[in-house]
Amino acid sequence: MYWLMKSEPSEFSIDDLKRQPKRRAPWTGVRNYQARNFMTREMKIGQLAFFYHSSCAEPGIAGIIKIVSAAYPDETQFDAQSEYFDPKSATDDPRWFNVDVELVKKTRFLPLRELKSIPALSDLHILKRGNRLSITPVSDRQWKLVEKIIAA
Repeated sequence: MYWLMKSEPSEFSIDDLKRQPKRRAPWTGVRNYQARNFMTREMKIGQLAFFYHSSCAEPGIAGIIKIVSAAYPDETQFDAQSEYFDPKSATDDPRWFNVDVELVKKTRFLPLRELKSIPALSDLHILKRGNRLSITPVSDRQWKLVEKIIAA
C-alpha cells in the first residue's frame, strides 16, 4: 500500500523536510479522524508516500517520502501554544497521532492540473470532488503510473 500526504508548503514543505536532521520529521497536525485512522491502523514502517504540497499557488506532488515509525501521540495536541492544541485530548487518552517520515527524494514537481489531465488517474483520491483528507491511500497501479510520470 502507498499513500499521498498533504502539507501546506508555508507550514512544512519538502525542502523543510530535506533540511531536517537525517531528513526525518514527525508528520504532525493531522486533525481528521479518518486520516488519523489511516496512520494508526493501516500505515506500516517502510511504506512510501507522495509528498503533496496543498493550499498554495500551485498544488502538486513534490517528492517521495517513507514512513519510518509506527503511529505515536502527536505532542502538539497537548501544547496550549500550538495551533494544533486540543483541550479535549489527554496524555493518558490521546486523540491525535503522527508518524515519522523520511525524505526518499525530491522529484519533478507534478502539478494538480497535470494529474487531472491523466484519465488513468481519475480514481486517485486527491482528484475526487470534495476530498479534503490530508492522508489518502494510493493503489499500486496509481503509484506506478505517477512514479513513471515524475521520472520522465
